[in-house]
Amino acid sequence: MKITNVKTILTAPDGIRLVVVKVETSEPGLYGLGCATFTQRPLAVATAVDEYLKPFLIGKDPSNIEDIFQTSFVSSYWRNGPVLNNALSGVDIALWDIMGKRAGMPVYQLLGGKCREAVPLYAHAGGSDFQEVEENIRRYMAQGYRYVRSQVAIPGYATYGAAGGGTPAFEPTPYVNTVIKLFAHLRERLGDEVELLHDVHERIPPIQAINLAKALEPYHLFFLEDPFAPEDVDYFQLMRQQTSTPIAMGELFNNPNEYVHLIKDRLIDFIRVHISQIGGISPARKLAAFCEFFGVRTAWHGPGDVSPVGHAANVALDLACYNFGIQEQHVFGEKTKAVFPGCPEIRDGCYWATEAPGLGMDLDEALAARFPFPEHPLNGGWAPVRRRDGTVIRP
Repeated sequence: MKITNVKTILTAPDGIRLVVVKVETSEPGLYGLGCATFTQRPLAVATAVDEYLKPFLIGKDPSNIEDIFQTSFVSSYWRNGPVLNNALSGVDIALWDIMGKRAGMPVYQLLGGKCREAVPLYAHAGGSDFQEVEENIRRYMAQGYRYVRSQVAIPGYATYGAAGGGTPAFEPTPYVNTVIKLFAHLRERLGDEVELLHDVHERIPPIQAINLAKALEPYHLFFLEDPFAPEDVDYFQLMRQQTSTPIAMGELFNNPNEYVHLIKDRLIDFIRVHISQIGGISPARKLAAFCEFFGVRTAWHGPGDVSPVGHAANVALDLACYNFGIQEQHVFGEKTKAVFPGCPEIRDGCYWATEAPGLGMDLDEALAARFPFPEHPLNGGWAPVRRRDGTVIRP
């Protein structure tokens, strides 16, 4: 059996730019799907797949997943960047999908089988004030969720994860002061019946992030996410000396040199990588195994700009990895579910995997073509966020 074609499918059923790779084989009807979504640079990923990986891969045996990953990885000479890693991921995940279909087994079985029956999720609860956040958390609790990320608007300012603050400017001190008060309110009103999470989104100076983590200790967060930018990870050693608040990090990581030392030195508690950003299932399963030795749990990135195929890959890893921690939820829109039959089912605050072979996903190409990328002044790029004086912040 040989690879006969590799192509990208670009679609935005619910307005989010998704990139999916389809790998076709010489066996009639046998193909695989993989997620290559880098929603801020989707056309660059499509070019990398269509113009470079496709001619490199045609004629190869799709069962040689590791060899294909390694040879593709070095074929660009320069490597470990987000565009090429997403291109690699699209192919890699598709090859695991093909392997599962050939074996007649779900991908999680190829990874060692189930460690759990379903995948606990965390939901997103934002609000314009503390009361609205509380009400949204209670709504999720009533649906069976035990983990909820909590974000609130900052009066007079913009922020991440909650609308309604006022001006488009962001300022770190009002944000930090408001977040501390939010979690004091939530614990007083909700008690300890729900695990609470919060995403800093790397927007504040590192020393303020350390002080925030210390101030949040009495409220027992499940984790505090991305307190630092990837460029500031050396601050984790100082943070670990000062606070026991659990830390999740990695959404923007691409290169093993960004995360290996954080794991081996036990400076973080959850690894949050976006698996297509590091190259797909093959590197993600190795990363999870490495984390297990150091007590670090998985919490793969799972927003709307992970395609349903990518979410299915997350679920396969979540089921099979002993050191699973939590999975970020995304609720698929009806248009997306129509384009991608087989989306993971959400029930009782968990993802439930299909037992179909491979990833259990399919893609309606004709329907996908009816949802082209939306017009956008930055062609999908991340819009800058600025402080009151005009200084741009990360990200």
